[in-house]
Amino acid sequence: MQPNLPGPPDIAAQVAEQAVHWLLETQAGPLSPRQQRAWQQWHDAHSEHQRAWEHIQRVNQRLRGLSSPLAHAALNAPKSSSRRQALKLLLILGAGSAAAWGLRDHNPLPSLMADYRSPVGQRRTLQLSDGSQLQLNTDSAVDVNFDGQQRLIRLLAGEMLLTGAADSRPLLVQTAQGLLRTKDARLNLRQFSQRTQLAVFEGTVSLSPAAYSGAPLLVGKAQQVSFTHSGWDSPRPLDAGSGAWSEGMLVAARMRLADFLDELGRYRRGQLNCDPRVADLLISGSYPLDDSERILDLLEISLPVKVRRFTRYWVTVEARA
Repeated sequence: MQPNLPGPPDIAAQVAEQAVHWLLETQAGPLSPRQQRAWQQWHDAHSEHQRAWEHIQRVNQRLRGLSSPLAHAALNAPKSSSRRQALKLLLILGAGSAAAWGLRDHNPLPSLMADYRSPVGQRRTLQLSDGSQLQLNTDSAVDVNFDGQQRLIRLLAGEMLLTGAADSRPLLVQTAQGLLRTKDARLNLRQFSQRTQLAVFEGTVSLSPAAYSGAPLLVGKAQQVSFTHSGWDSPRPLDAGSGAWSEGMLVAARMRLADFLDELGRYRRGQLNCDPRVADLLISGSYPLDDSERILDLLEISLPVKVRRFTRYWVTVEARA
């Protein structure tokens, strides 16, 4: 029988990522004085950070008593996305927890066991067996199950852009909040923690939230909608930047700087912080996602801000002195 850790604390995925980063940094060698200050700043910033740090240390101590594939990946994989993901999953779920074996059904993170996944900061294009094209955004994961009756894609985490091919079988897409049905639509789907965002570029999509018993919602071309387990908001026209990530761009139209940095942070490892004093500054433009450091440099030119880099993985955009 495998030993279990005490029940995992309530740790957000982003905080888990930060805790894993600092664990890997400390395992790589002694922290420099600058890194030590950055770690201390992170640790003291919120009680959730302190709980995450205490818990991941317990996880790390107990890993060698486990025989699961996740424990093996966390201990033996190189300092890579596989090891990072394994540690993050164990941090959130608890090492040895039976929940770790239900990841394909319940995991809100990019699962190590997904059929296809993309690392942080990278995009991936897949050609499926029916001729459909599937694009994965940063830090995303999907399962694909095609048989003689249907074509099913499960978005486990992140974001995908699907260009469906015509086929006699229905094309279904499942998220944590519901099920989409179409024939050959072109759509973008993003999984948030409590909702899913759908944008339809071509065709029509039938939307059925998981806990909704009424008639499905039909979402047509050039419409977008956000939905939860129990319902949806009012469909509205597509945003100007919908799907721009598939072309390697981040498009902002009078976007709050704090929201812009949240988006940019999806494509970087570590923590990208925003000083509350500049959070409401507005930004517009199109920015190439493959060079996030260049985007940060451009912010200093276009806005009254200073980018302070404590380490590569701990960056704060603050008010210019």
